Amino acid sequence: MKKQWQILKPDIKTVEKIRRTLKCNFIIATILANRKIISAEDAFDFLNPSIHILRSPFAIKDMDIAVHRISAAIKNREKILIFGDYDVDGITATTILYEFLSYAGADVSYYIPHRIHEGYGLQVNHILNYALPEKINLIITVDCGSGSHRAVSIAQNAGIDVIITDHHSISKKRPRAIAVINPKRHDCPSGFYNLAGVGVAFYLLICLRKHLRENHFWKNLLEPNLKNLCDLVALGTVADVVPLIDENRIFSKTGLEVINSGNRSGIKALIEVCGLNSHLADTDDIAYRIAPRLNATGRMSHAKTAVELLTTTNFDVARQIADTLNKMNLKRQGTEKEIFEEILTYIKDHPEVLDKNILILAKHGWHEGVIGIVASKLVERYFCPVVLISLKNGIGKGSARSIPGFNLYQGLLACSNKLESFGGHSMAAGLTIKAENIAIFKKKFESLIQETTAPEDFVPTILIDYELDFDEITAELIDELENLKPFGMGNNEPLFMAKNVKVTSSKIVGKNHRRMILMQPGSKTYQSFHAIHFNTVPENAINESFERVAFRLHWNRWNGKKTAQIVIEEI
Repeated sequence: MKKQWQILKPDIKTVEKIRRTLKCNFIIATILANRKIISAEDAFDFLNPSIHILRSPFAIKDMDIAVHRISAAIKNREKILIFGDYDVDGITATTILYEFLSYAGADVSYYIPHRIHEGYGLQVNHILNYALPEKINLIITVDCGSGSHRAVSIAQNAGIDVIITDHHSISKKRPRAIAVINPKRHDCPSGFYNLAGVGVAFYLLICLRKHLRENHFWKNLLEPNLKNLCDLVALGTVADVVPLIDENRIFSKTGLEVINSGNRSGIKALIEVCGLNSHLADTDDIAYRIAPRLNATGRMSHAKTAVELLTTTNFDVARQIADTLNKMNLKRQGTEKEIFEEILTYIKDHPEVLDKNILILAKHGWHEGVIGIVASKLVERYFCPVVLISLKNGIGKGSARSIPGFNLYQGLLACSNKLESFGGHSMAAGLTIKAENIAIFKKKFESLIQETTAPEDFVPTILIDYELDFDEITAELIDELENLKPFGMGNNEPLFMAKNVKVTSSKIVGKNHRRMILMQPGSKTYQSFHAIHFNTVPENAINESFERVAFRLHWNRWNGKKTAQIVIEEI
């Protein structure tokens, strides 16, 4: 696939100002400017993320209403139900609310729907078949609820109050809940647009704790330290791939500290089963090791198992559950691989399916719990929006993933008259559709792609932070790069480019990873560096030199030692 390389070129005066103010490396100042961190105050806060500089959550619309209603429910021993989503964001949001309210003495329980049997969000049957029989007085949704109009109306008519906490796109016509805490509301002035569902729930707890403090609730009970919940906030935030800037950066940084303290049995057991005991966990470990195992429960079985893992204080129990999650994840990987390879074969035999710059496929029997992951892999491979639909009994359950040049949510909104339901955001969404409507939906969606995109939208761009000669690589630079962590969406690990790179040593490790020693002929210092190129293709495994490489730079820690390592991303 053809890719466009673009070296970012921030304003040189801005870079110099940052360098002088922070007394940092020019390269670090360039990276900060690339991320639009240009004032001295913003740069300092970025390099020193702390929960003490969080913006006030009281600006979120309806927060005061929610806090007063929950406080009354605790005081009056009303039955509170936390209704969560089945992904890591929903699981962690459910857990932090459940732990806080349980500690406060509330009569609280939680409910997470089965992904396949029940689907996403609060639905009418949850009110009629669960909330009413259980005599629930108050439902608090987390990471869902913004589109649950009918369910909320039925609940309110039955005398059950509903508080929605969510971060998904929401229409101007909101559900009839007593409070809708969603920073994406058109009338919400808070500016917390990038929060994950667990971040919204955490801010609710900050406000609730303060309200209870002002009403002398904690005089006979030790006020909880909410920092202890930041491990879960970090998990949900990183797993949901929201931008790791502002509050999300603070949550992730603080949460990783709590995670690595080893205080939560469930996370400690997960770290063991992931084989991460040799180093401190970081955002990559959350995204690629911990989160997939937590998500596997909802994809292959029931997500309540993940909540049980995160809430248990018994390490032996946690280890047993973590082992179960690991086995589920292996099963998930196998199922995902089968569907992915099946689709690749289909595309090879029918290449015309990609002619419209969108891939929409439907089939009976595809596992609903994994097609979202498969869709993401197909987007990565073909760089176009992908919609995969699993059919059963005339109904299709779909997962969609997109590229930066096309807003998926708006696209589905334009085709909503052919859908039974849908939800999500610009890059990822889910949908339900009748099988008989798939053909016309496909035609309309393809037309929409043609009307709203340009050819350049389908050419992936590699954004280079800085052209870095090997002579400029020092231990001090790598140390300063580590201060930019945690990395993730919105704060990607810096990507460098070097030209005229020679391979002085090379071997294949694992199945298709190439370990090399690289140098730059003509350099002043003649430095050579260990490098790794993951998942290289056979033709790249014999290159003796590269005209240019795009790479990341960090310490490789092993057996108490650390060495500089280049991780090649593109050649």
